[in-house]
Amino acid sequence: MANKVKNDAITSRDEDFAKWYTDVCRKAELMDYSSVKGFIIYRPYGYALWEMIQAYMDKKFKETGHENVYMPMLIPESLLKKEADHVEGFAPECAVVTRGGLDELEEHLLIRPTSETLFCEHYAKIVNSYRDLPKLYNQWCSVVRWEKTTRPFLRGSEFLWQEGHTIHATAKEAKEETMRMLDIYETTARELLAIPMVTGRKTEREKFAGAEETYTIEALMHDGKALQSGTSHYFGDGFAKAFDMKFLDKDNQLKYVYQTSWGVSTRLLGAIIMVHGDDNGLVLPPRVAPTQVMIIPIQQQKEGILDKAYELQAQLQAKGIRVKVDASDKSPGWKFSEAEMRGIPLRLEVGPRDLQNGQCVVAKRVNGEKLTLALDETLPDKLAHLLDEVHEEMYQKALKFRDEHITDVTTYEEFKDVLNNKGGYVKMPWCGDEACEVKIKEDTAATSRCIDTDAHADGVCPICGKKAKHIVYFARAY
Repeated sequence: MANKVKNDAITSRDEDFAKWYTDVCRKAELMDYSSVKGFIIYRPYGYALWEMIQAYMDKKFKETGHENVYMPMLIPESLLKKEADHVEGFAPECAVVTRGGLDELEEHLLIRPTSETLFCEHYAKIVNSYRDLPKLYNQWCSVVRWEKTTRPFLRGSEFLWQEGHTIHATAKEAKEETMRMLDIYETTARELLAIPMVTGRKTEREKFAGAEETYTIEALMHDGKALQSGTSHYFGDGFAKAFDMKFLDKDNQLKYVYQTSWGVSTRLLGAIIMVHGDDNGLVLPPRVAPTQVMIIPIQQQKEGILDKAYELQAQLQAKGIRVKVDASDKSPGWKFSEAEMRGIPLRLEVGPRDLQNGQCVVAKRVNGEKLTLALDETLPDKLAHLLDEVHEEMYQKALKFRDEHITDVTTYEEFKDVLNNKGGYVKMPWCGDEACEVKIKEDTAATSRCIDTDAHADGVCPICGKKAKHIVYFARAY
């Protein structure tokens, strides 16, 4: 049967990657556009993906002692201005409320672009002693950053995210927290999303406004561009001094706290689409897929077919598998195409001949492979095992692509050749001077993604000829 009834509406990735991405977002019903530029509607299927990520990460946060809170949406302008680097970094992106009802406000209120200042103000009120520390808070919310160029999930004027904000008695504790959260992000990408990341520290130019150190996880998309997918920041005591966050330590001395901040957003949905998707639509990793198995009854009007489909659904649900039955009156070919478009990991087909033979056909979305499995008590276990296999296949495929697109270079000519003809990450010795970073961006549109903190810097910077201080991943990015 034809299984591309609807999928011909998707532009090929290699023809126009940006158009392909938009086609998938809309045809798979992940989102829709609202009447305000940059503010999208998360349709149920797209929001379900975010809920899966949220549930997984929220459990990880709570296992490491974090508590959820909620801060106000509006920030007084004077509060944001307390930390100079922070306000300078976010001022151009802020949406400002100037009226309340019919009245002009005495002070402008900013719709939160991020909530550091709100947490700092709160912590300064509630922390007095070392006994009050650490404070390990997280919030799930949306933020607004008035972007000039927007794209669904990747760069929006409003997006959903989590932002963690913690304070500690010592720099050591805060630095350990920064790296612990980076590890949770990388683990989430690997174990839930089947996405391998490049991790490292941001350069001074690329770090978060107000941070002493920023660490990042970077994913590589099918078109060879990088996507910053999560960041973890060590603030030191800079915000503490700006907001007078002090505590009485065990030695009876007043000291400033040390702070961290960390977050991932619905950018992860964009990463899932662009890392795993193909010309027929979404390809969802099983552990994040809202529906892991779609049962499609063939000739469902015949006696016993629908009954068997619902019996199978109950058996798989008892195993903890997320499963649905497509009992609509659409043709099997349309249903196959719909399941494919929506990236459902496994499609289970059962019809009269299958019942007669005591078997069913299972198709894997990742590669189209079909398997014939017995309709017996072992089926739920076999499908659970198959879902794990699919996750690993998807991770290894993405890992192979990433590793094949990391290229070490020692000259600027090599650097530009790789960017223009191969894409992906270019690893290069770098002197540490911002002027060289700026030149690379001006010449090639590539930016430093992160410093490889495990690599020893040999040789010289190809831009200026000075001795290298770091090995850095560069790439064109979203």
